[in-house]
Amino acid sequence: MNQYESPFRLDGRTVLISGAGGGIGRTLVEIFRAAGAEIVGVDREASLLDGLPLARTIVFDQSDVKATRAAIAADIADHGAVDIVIANAGFTRAEHFDHLDDDVWASEMAINLNGAYALLDPLVAAMAARGSGNVVLISSVNALQHFGNPAYSAAKAGLIAYAKAIAVERGGQGVRANVVAPGSVRTPAWDHRLAADPHLLDKVLPHYPLGRMVSPEEVAHAALFLASDAASGITGVTIPVDAGLTAGNLRFVNEVLRAK
Repeated sequence: MNQYESPFRLDGRTVLISGAGGGIGRTLVEIFRAAGAEIVGVDREASLLDGLPLARTIVFDQSDVKATRAAIAADIADHGAVDIVIANAGFTRAEHFDHLDDDVWASEMAINLNGAYALLDPLVAAMAARGSGNVVLISSVNALQHFGNPAYSAAKAGLIAYAKAIAVERGGQGVRANVVAPGSVRTPAWDHRLAADPHLLDKVLPHYPLGRMVSPEEVAHAALFLASDAASGITGVTIPVDAGLTAGNLRFVNEVLRAK
């Protein structure tokens, strides 16, 4: 790379983005496309990918590990391994232990951890065989500290462990793996909750040192950094994009220390 070229550019590279039709996913597509990449969009329904600037699409339900692995293997057979994977697809409900049972646990693991493994495993193997590749997993601050959603949290923590395994065991074959851990992200997924409780953010925002949720663009920019040559020496790390949530307990400071 010329010393004057931007290390954030991805011209000539192909990026697979799972969950591409969601709130964060659509922003990932737009930002990676703006960086020059060709995008392979993945989601559970073709209609979710309408209107996106995609080179091609792959449609499967990530909670079905056999279908996931088969679809990815077929794409590798037809096109070879992509250069970069952004493992973004995931799902959860607002839950605590009183909501948890075997079925809830299994469903959260199926899409958030087992499905992510089925997506990535054949791609990482093909990248390692080629001698180059880059994986960015979208986890959550729930993987770092407990904010509820115990099954989802366990699955997302598993993604961090999996990324470290890839980084350590496949680094010698040219594959990097890193994680972005968002806090609350202001996507349309919040719309129904805010409609039901217009004062919900009054309860949420005091926990965040920046006084706000993060945007999908901020999550996507962190993923772009890790996927780019600007992060060529970085592997096996987790970057929280969380408006300071995991830096400490702002609410304790305000309500206990400053309240005196």
